Amino acid sequence: MNVLFICSRNRWRSPTAEAIYKNRPDLNVRSAGTEPSARIKVSARDIEWADLIFTMEKRHRQRLEEKFPQELHDKRLVVLDIEDEYQFMDEELVEMIKISVDPFL
Repeated sequence: MNVLFICSRNRWRSPTAEAIYKNRPDLNVRSAGTEPSARIKVSARDIEWADLIFTMEKRHRQRLEEKFPQELHDKRLVVLDIEDEYQFMDEELVEMIKISVDPFL
């Protein structure tokens, strides 16, 4: 399964999620951001590639829906409701991501 994690700048939350799941043999994972300043900016290709998309906040989902309405058609999109208050691989962030994401995988 191809899984895409989205946050704002692709610096802390979505790269943490990517790092958590990247070694699972049953998953291909990527991460990207919605902001112009994102380390890796989400593209139409990313959306088309993904079977399942996780956004950290509702506003990320809204930005994707505005920018990629065609590509999101028939895509499963899940909002995790994880605020931008954590550093990369913060223990609390890792735990929140696992608790929120694992039931979907």
